Amino acid sequence: MAETLLEDGAAVAELGQRLLAWYQAHKRDLAWRDSGDPYRIWVSEIMLQQTRVDQMGGYFARFIAAFPTVQDLAQAQESQVLKAWEGLGYYARARNLQKAARRIVAEYGGQIPDTYEQLIDLPGVGQYTAAAVSSIAFDRDHPVLDGNVARFLCRLLRIEEDPAKSATKAQLIRAGEILLVRGQAGHFNQAMMELGSRVCTPTQPRCGGCPVEPWCRARREMEDPSQLPNKAPKKKKPHFQVAAGVIWKEGQVLIAQRPSEGMLGGLWEFPGGKQEPDESLEECLVREIREELDFTIAVDQHLVTVEHGYSHFSITLHAFNARYVEGEPRPIGCQDWRWIEPETLDDFAFPRADRKVIEFLRQQAQQMDLFGG
Repeated sequence: MAETLLEDGAAVAELGQRLLAWYQAHKRDLAWRDSGDPYRIWVSEIMLQQTRVDQMGGYFARFIAAFPTVQDLAQAQESQVLKAWEGLGYYARARNLQKAARRIVAEYGGQIPDTYEQLIDLPGVGQYTAAAVSSIAFDRDHPVLDGNVARFLCRLLRIEEDPAKSATKAQLIRAGEILLVRGQAGHFNQAMMELGSRVCTPTQPRCGGCPVEPWCRARREMEDPSQLPNKAPKKKKPHFQVAAGVIWKEGQVLIAQRPSEGMLGGLWEFPGGKQEPDESLEECLVREIREELDFTIAVDQHLVTVEHGYSHFSITLHAFNARYVEGEPRPIGCQDWRWIEPETLDDFAFPRADRKVIEFLRQQAQQMDLFGG
């Protein structure tokens, strides 16, 4: 049944033209896509893998200001790239972005490759990004499949299988290939993404304002089109209690750098770790500092509690004021460590949870004299 529309060439052509006309009339002004610059389009698509369009503008502007060209990105220090990426999360994407930039400079003379096959061979570039960049930047005829497009196609064609399953993904990509307006792939793909983001929304879709409503099976056959797509129930995320220390010595504060590989790799943090059973948070912090950096601290007052969620788990971060007691720090469970002046904290890239601790410290600095040592 899902192939009925796809087998009607005239209907497919009319749907494509209606969708393109709607897009031209309603598209948002997105500086990165409208620039026509393949480098900016590529950077934006990597960022959009975890950030909504309406949240991305500031991050994108900051990153491009730091690295205006692919050559600038390739030549930068990794710490600079992570700092410019700060707040976006999934820092492996920033590292892969730089690895890909270095490949582009070395193998393509600093020109973003224009084919799907070349793009997908770059670090950090998957099927969606290769299709998006090749179509939007170069009008290559490749369909895109992001969450917005998958939702739109599941409703349009009444596909009731989970779009996360590989067989369903393949079915959706085939549908996208049939619907694609050849020669206008960039605009057509953006039209589907825009429609999914602004009209065919996850809840309460605005079907009355949809340019392709006449062909939508979910609208025609279901009482509530928002029931699609059918997704597997989300698994409950584990939650951890974490203690972190703002550790002072002679007016300086200690920060530790996470290992390059792994979660939040290369970022700096206030050291600490997960609380174990039958252990107080203060005991946890003393143990973690000993295990991670091999020196002794004394834990003073609790500073702030931060709730933060990651893709597969969540944490409650308890930050404590602490004092150096004895021992020479060694990077046992971290990559590096430094005693720094608190005024220089902004020179380093921190995870979002630690950044909230820094914000608290600044707010409380005068009352608690924290930045005075």
